[in-house]
Amino acid sequence: MKKKFWSLMDNRRGSVGQALGIINALNEDLFEIEEKNLEYTKFAGLPNWIRCRSLLGLTKQSAEQINPPFPDYVLSISRRTVPVARYIKKHSPKTKLIQLMHPGKTGLKDFDLVIVPEHDKNKTQSNNIHYIIGCPHRITPEFLKKEYEKWNASFSNLPKPLTAVIIGGAIKNKPFSAENALALGQALKTLKENIGGSLLITTSRRTGEKAQKIIMEQIKDIPQYTFLWGDKSENPYGGYLACADNLVVTGDSVSMCCEASGTDKPLWIFTGKNWLTKKHLRFISSLYEAKCAISLEDEKAFSFVPQKSLNAAKEIAELIEKL
Repeated sequence: MKKKFWSLMDNRRGSVGQALGIINALNEDLFEIEEKNLEYTKFAGLPNWIRCRSLLGLTKQSAEQINPPFPDYVLSISRRTVPVARYIKKHSPKTKLIQLMHPGKTGLKDFDLVIVPEHDKNKTQSNNIHYIIGCPHRITPEFLKKEYEKWNASFSNLPKPLTAVIIGGAIKNKPFSAENALALGQALKTLKENIGGSLLITTSRRTGEKAQKIIMEQIKDIPQYTFLWGDKSENPYGGYLACADNLVVTGDSVSMCCEASGTDKPLWIFTGKNWLTKKHLRFISSLYEAKCAISLEDEKAFSFVPQKSLNAAKEIAELIEKL
């Protein structure tokens, strides 16, 4: 008989993407998976030591989903889903809890398995914590094949090789500065001079209009396909990962870097100046050390060949199955 498995899905794209990566890696012969899509009230912002083992912070409709019979396993994917998972454990002690990302001190011992990135290793330690490089994602050979078939024709007229450029932006009150935007634009021009080809470029809400304008001005003479923040057409992100020969990613997003690494293609990371946090830099250093990626500004960047691709989802799925 299959084990019942609930995934508490937050409304944040990054967390959900990681959860889907794990779910897709689980053995479907072992688990009956149900996604619980949670929506929040203003009380979700309260500290977890106040929310404790409760449904406080969920909308009425979301709270109504968390009813017995409770499952054998629960995957909690963010700080805000921790009280919900602990509520289930309170009413169903046999349920095994898996937490993605550090839950904080409150309730840490309630979880059977806690998945924490290596760059967060300075947080509270516990025997139930398993450390990984980066984060899980859903970029698999099957995903890439499907996206390639969907998008390849859209990019077929562009000069090869194709380099996907995935740009994030501001983090923790640190904007993506004009100086860094200019440096990225110039680095992309250097890339073009060294390897030729075209760019598949996308920006995000966090990039900012000013920085986006600076970058696009710098690369205006390079053949390109663009999907800029605010575009209403279909997002080609999956197609970029599938069809590109190389990838450039800004280092502000762990998820974006890990997804790009999952393609097993040359990955160049742009870190800029006075922008990324120490945690971001620790993560990026771990990618460099594992030879998953190289700095876009490294003198050996354009001869780089990755020695390893990242996909923690399979590793996590195996740990869950061992529970």
